[in-house]
Amino acid sequence: MSKNPYIAILIQSLRKKEQVLESISIINQRQKTELEDPSLDPDDFDKTVEEKAKLIAELEKLDDGFDEVFQKVRDDLTNHKEEYRDEIKTMQDLIRSLTAKSATVQGQEARNKVLMEQKFTAIKGQVRKVRSSQKVVNQYYQNMMKANLVDPQFTDSKK
Repeated sequence: MSKNPYIAILIQSLRKKEQVLESISIINQRQKTELEDPSLDPDDFDKTVEEKAKLIAELEKLDDGFDEVFQKVRDDLTNHKEEYRDEIKTMQDLIRSLTAKSATVQGQEARNKVLMEQKFTAIKGQVRKVRSSQKVVNQYYQNMMKANLVDPQFTDSKK
């Protein structure tokens, strides 16, 4: 019996997924640095988020493709375990590694979420302060305009 070529595709897919997760981890570290920066440029942060979204979409495609290919070879793997022993061990090792990387990424995501919430709270506070300052300035301006306004006066020229 010849080796099933789909099994090599599964291993390749797992390795690619490992690379994508590593890239996401690097981007999460960059996001953390950006969120801790008080002079954060929103455009730079948006670029980072877009880059990460592309990687997440690629990860989802890899998952879908892996599931589809695995369904094709499931019977072959279960019925011929001895023949595919090395490939199965390789896939198991890769899956363990992916699970560990996935847990790391999830931890990074949770920490970044807290940082983002803190950043948004600080920005909301700044917006409130600016609005309050604007309101005070507008009231001052209106009061000053009323102070310079002299009520019309009629003078009686007859005596």
